[in-house]
Amino acid sequence: MAKKFTGKEVRERLIQSNRAGKPILIACCGAGILAKCAELAGADIIMTACTSKSRLMGLPTTPMGNTNRDMMELCRELSIVVKNTPLIASLDALDPTWDLASLMDKASSVGYSGVLNYPTLSPLLNHERRLVRESVGLGFAREVEMMKVAKGKGLFTIAYVFNPVDAKPMAQAHVDCVVAHVGSTGGGLVGFKANPLKEASAYAQEIITVVKSIDPNIICLAHGGPFASPEDTKYLYEHTDAVGFVGASSIERIPIEKAVKEIVNQFKSVPLGRNQRV
Repeated sequence: MAKKFTGKEVRERLIQSNRAGKPILIACCGAGILAKCAELAGADIIMTACTSKSRLMGLPTTPMGNTNRDMMELCRELSIVVKNTPLIASLDALDPTWDLASLMDKASSVGYSGVLNYPTLSPLLNHERRLVRESVGLGFAREVEMMKVAKGKGLFTIAYVFNPVDAKPMAQAHVDCVVAHVGSTGGGLVGFKANPLKEASAYAQEIITVVKSIDPNIICLAHGGPFASPEDTKYLYEHTDAVGFVGASSIERIPIEKAVKEIVNQFKSVPLGRNQRV
């Protein structure tokens, strides 16, 4: 079974990676085989997401299912093969059937060492749907509150933010890690259209600057948009203060697409002998 970590232990793990001159890498893994390989390759954190199922189905990244229920079940699958890497759950703070304290207790009891606010309303800044949800207490403010509850229970907290406005309350909540999300990932067979690296990096830095101005101890990473390969993250590190990366499509979709196409092509390229015909 996977080792359970305290929030402090997860943070120390990430800082050690940083001090060794290595980028922090969070690998999103929606299946045991992915998590097993990610751990063997040295991922600092293995994270779940409600969008993994769509990627593993060969579809564009799309939230699917009952997030909180599905993430609890997925932890059992990952725990079988993950031995010494923190497991982080993406959880839906806006699910009205859960009170936040009970949700955090459940995540901890099944084996998670931390939480992420995903799905999130952050992309819908000033959108009518978000404003209506805020009016009934099921808006982004509840995502921030989930982070506070999680920290109070000793869990590691990772916050997705899509804009500098939402970065402010998350930083004021003193989350452990903020991920500057610059949009759905491009690349591969079903990737989204992404902004150029230069534009995406500048936007990520805007978010990071806000976070660091409030709490310089928060670990800042980036995710999404044009950052789909290791070469892309090289540009990210050269042009922003991000100290790591969250890989989702770039780990559990695009590499699989490439590997399967390549191996099938290789198998089909092996010639038969003259007499091997049906």
